[in-house]
Amino acid sequence: MRYLPLTPADRQDMLQRIGVSSIDQLFTDVPEAARLDGPVGLPAHQTELQVERALSKLAGENTAASSVPFFVGAGAYKHHVPATVDHLIQRSEFLTAYTPYQPEISQGTLQTLFEFQTQVALMTGMDVANASMYDGSTACAEAVLMAARVTRRKKAVLAGSLHPHYAETTRTSAKYLDIDIASTDPDLGGLSGISEAIDDETACVVIQTPDVFGRLHDLSDISEKAHAHGALVIAVFTEPVSLGLVKSPGEMGADIAVGEGQGIGVGLNFGGPYVGLFACKNDRNFIRNMPGRLAGETVDADGRRGYVLTLSTREQHIRRDKATSNICTNSGLCALAFTIHMTLLGEKGLTTLAQLNHETACDLADRLSGIEGVELLTDTFFNEFALRLNKPAADVVDALVDKGVLGGVPASRLYPGGGLDDVLIVAATETNSDDDLAAFETALREVLS
Repeated sequence: MRYLPLTPADRQDMLQRIGVSSIDQLFTDVPEAARLDGPVGLPAHQTELQVERALSKLAGENTAASSVPFFVGAGAYKHHVPATVDHLIQRSEFLTAYTPYQPEISQGTLQTLFEFQTQVALMTGMDVANASMYDGSTACAEAVLMAARVTRRKKAVLAGSLHPHYAETTRTSAKYLDIDIASTDPDLGGLSGISEAIDDETACVVIQTPDVFGRLHDLSDISEKAHAHGALVIAVFTEPVSLGLVKSPGEMGADIAVGEGQGIGVGLNFGGPYVGLFACKNDRNFIRNMPGRLAGETVDADGRRGYVLTLSTREQHIRRDKATSNICTNSGLCALAFTIHMTLLGEKGLTTLAQLNHETACDLADRLSGIEGVELLTDTFFNEFALRLNKPAADVVDALVDKGVLGGVPASRLYPGGGLDDVLIVAATETNSDDDLAAFETALREVLS
């Protein structure tokens, strides 16, 4: 039996049926810059041993996050994950568990999802949380779609300091539902232009705190302005550890809180898989319009506690035209890792961890801002801040690598052509020792001299 049974004639019949003349036409929505212009530059045929050697050689050219002082953030953060987390999530009951269609035989999975939801709701200051999303960016996009459904409006206002990957994901999702996305310019100093952009047609306002440049924001005044116009406030975060120390979205008047949970229990993993967090106020209309699924607690006929899928607004369970989202499942294993780490920390442990992060970042900011040619741009931050350098930040990062330091993310990588070539975004966590801070300070001083 051939591995690819379709003949050229079969393929042509399929293309004709869907109304295109070639396979290339199926990729018209993919930007030209993202498409390959030829075959991947790899040998066509190699033995398994040869492939292992080639890939090992390629991997050896990388500078691993664990091998040098590491200060990269901008949406993904290096935190210490206790060995207990990996040990537990690799138990076969968790590692091989499929989506819990039948609650009577999925009690363990449903209970962990229920615990996860409880933790997320408490951390965000919200009433209800779902069983997770794919990642923070898709959670942000789903929140905007939810706000459009709830308010029956078609305009969303995005703060310019929202992580650009989150903003782009939101634009992509909103494009096909005719939702107008208004965005202010990238703002290193605050939230200028946001209040002025809110009107009676606005469905929601999306603000990240700490934002992509690390700056903390109090959303209270903007929440009041948005609510006066009937708009919802969506609070976004990329660093969940910050919720152990700063005011929660719920306390600042947000209606929906979304973000990335990777910083708790989940390693960097080359960019994924991650776990999106999604929570909102206890409003019937909100809950019925939440994406994904919601695990609930109940009792059986004998009065014993049990768990069920209380809400599962997805195509497999209800009519497609009634589904609130096309998310097929939840990030179950990563959500479990998050829950185990949070359980190990507890409320006091999370606060202590957050304090360690903030103190380390403050120490690093003091060290680096004392170097000639460095200006600290972020005056209020958690564990991440922006610096203005006297040289292009991308060149400085490359030079720091040569000195054995991974020294942050150039803002130009996130905003190409945005006039931020001299801005460097730096993150510090509890994993950075005093020696790491000293190495960064010394290396940066040498590079800028």
